[in-house]
Parts: sequence; structure tokens; C-alpha cells
Amino acid sequence: MSLRSKIDEDYKKAIKNKDQDRINTLRLIRSSIKDKDISSRSSENKDEINDPEILKLLINLIKQRKDSIEHFQKAKRDDLVEKEQAEVDIINQYLPNQKSEKETEEIIVNYIKTHNLENLKDMGKLMGFVKKDYPGEVDMGLVGKIAKSKLGN
Repeated sequence: MSLRSKIDEDYKKAIKNKDQDRINTLRLIRSSIKDKDISSRSSENKDEINDPEILKLLINLIKQRKDSIEHFQKAKRDDLVEKEQAEVDIINQYLPNQKSEKETEEIIVNYIKTHNLENLKDMGKLMGFVKKDYPGEVDMGLVGKIAKSKLGN
């Protein structure tokens, strides 16, 4: 089952169960996907966005929510922090399991060895490999931090 289908099915279930938080979050995801579909139609591609593009979109939605959480915490708005965190939790259900920091480091070390990456100039290549082979499975911010420490030596 495609990611889009799973989201649509879960949206229908949420409506039947009258789960308002879930309905709102899934509605947000569906509208974001629809927006992306429309914007991709204007280019050469006339199809709907595929699962890897939906994954990217979900990751961006989580990043936005985490930024909002930071700002709400500074403003001491715990009610809004809880709402945003609930949305993050729901969106996370559609992402593959995240690799731990140790697993991410092992992946990076493996790429450095197998592709003979030597310095920070090779960081773009490394990031490209990881992004292509582990979409949505690793935190790219963490990859950048680990890659800098490994390639900077």
C-alpha cells in the first residue's frame, strides 16, 4: 500500500472514530500533499508525487513543528507545545523507523571507507549517498554533524 493510500485510509478511520486531533493532522498532511501535487503538475511531470517525495514532505512538516515547539517553549505556551507535539507524533507514524545515533555513525563511516571520502569537500557526496539510500530513516542534521567530525579530521 502506498503512503498516500495509507494516509487516506487512516483519515477515513479517524473521521469514523471522531478523533479530532488525528483528523486535523491528517487533513494538514493531505492538503500539503495536494499542494505538492499541484505544484509538480506545472513542471514536466504530470503525475502525483510519489512516496519518496511524500516522505520528504512529512520530514519537512515535522521540522516545522519542532521549530514551532522551540518558539512556544521560549514563550512558555505549554498548551501549544502539547498540540504541536501531538502532531509530530501522528506524522512520525508515517515515517520509517529512525536510525539511532550509533547506527547513523556506522552508516557514515561505511560510506567514507567505501567511497574514499577524505575531507569536508566530500561532504556533499556523502550527504547525497545517505539521503538516497536512507530516505526518512536518518536525521540529516545528525548526519551533517557526524560527517563534519569524521571528514574534518
